[in-house]
Amino acid sequence: MKSTLLPILLCLLTSFTAAQSVDTTLLCQGHYFTEAEGKTALERFARTYHDQASWEIRATRIRRGIWQGLGLTEHFERTPLNSIIRGKQTFDGYTVENVAFESLPGFFVTGNLYRPTKVKSSYPAVLSPHGHFQEDTYSARTREDMQKRCASLARMGAIVLAYDMIGYGEANQTSHKHPKAAALQTVNSLRAVDFVTSLPEVNSQQIAVTGASGGGTQTFLLTALDDRIAVSVPVVMVSAHFFGGCVCESGLPIHRSVDHQTSNVEIAALATPRPMLLVSDGDDWTKNNPKVEYPYIRNIYRLYGKEELVENHHLPDEEHDYGPSKRNAMYRFLAKHLSLSLDRIQNNEGEIDESFATIIPHNQLQVFTDQHPRPKYAIQGDQAASNLLSTY
Repeated sequence: MKSTLLPILLCLLTSFTAAQSVDTTLLCQGHYFTEAEGKTALERFARTYHDQASWEIRATRIRRGIWQGLGLTEHFERTPLNSIIRGKQTFDGYTVENVAFESLPGFFVTGNLYRPTKVKSSYPAVLSPHGHFQEDTYSARTREDMQKRCASLARMGAIVLAYDMIGYGEANQTSHKHPKAAALQTVNSLRAVDFVTSLPEVNSQQIAVTGASGGGTQTFLLTALDDRIAVSVPVVMVSAHFFGGCVCESGLPIHRSVDHQTSNVEIAALATPRPMLLVSDGDDWTKNNPKVEYPYIRNIYRLYGKEELVENHHLPDEEHDYGPSKRNAMYRFLAKHLSLSLDRIQNNEGEIDESFATIIPHNQLQVFTDQHPRPKYAIQGDQAASNLLSTY
């Protein structure tokens, strides 16, 4: 097992204990199916619809199952964001600011906002959630690969929001193993859309999201629940047999209820007919994407006559990460569908070149510091977060 998978496996080992406060009989966690069972399940699901209208009936049930499994409704109260934006730094073709906003009263989403320096009347926006990747000197949202991807997208002409998963980086008001982590993170992502669309220069019709691993889960869950997402790129996560190894992905019954069963493949397919790129590799649970998951999703797009809007970029010799070749495929896809300037990050040979990006020290990317502490009314602790979430 490659080292890049160790954080996910560690999360999987502890998720079952953390999720005991929910009905565990309905949970689909980790390698819930074998590869053969996952493929057979898709064949069974496919027999429940035959055209666009019958798929939409199934899609409505799947989407309702996600909301119910999360313990939320799509009409939960959108309280004031009370946004904080400060610490602007200017680099080659982009700027970076440290930001926070309240997804729920007293519960802060922390991140960084990358903006193009090239002046336009409006910009697309890209949400950039991270996965279970961690380093000693950088938090997951400030890792070198995250900074490169956000800087590159900003230089191409998008406003980009990188934000913490709960329990990572500055999002330390709860543990990552909170039993309702999936609900808290989904609320954070939904409010992240609210945040970027609150910026007057953002074109609300051009919102995209991309993340890898656990960030890939956040990508397809957000896209499934929020039709403001116009384009999505879930990376190394869409699988017919693997349901996510952490409570933040599969610790709540979003895949199964007493009267329905689905998988992350169909949840990803709820993006139909919006443009979506699946990025997969040969060393994890996405190794079958070209023959199993991608054809299933493409067939759903075909029901709408939009099969050209879904693509799969498969890297059979690569591992579980959001490395350069995966980012390159994403840049090209988002450039095509958001009208971004790919040439802004290409060298004279037409190759993607991220060398312009400045890797900023972690402490310079923090929004809450000794000089600017988190507000005193902020909630703290897993129980406080549970109490807050229960009111929604």
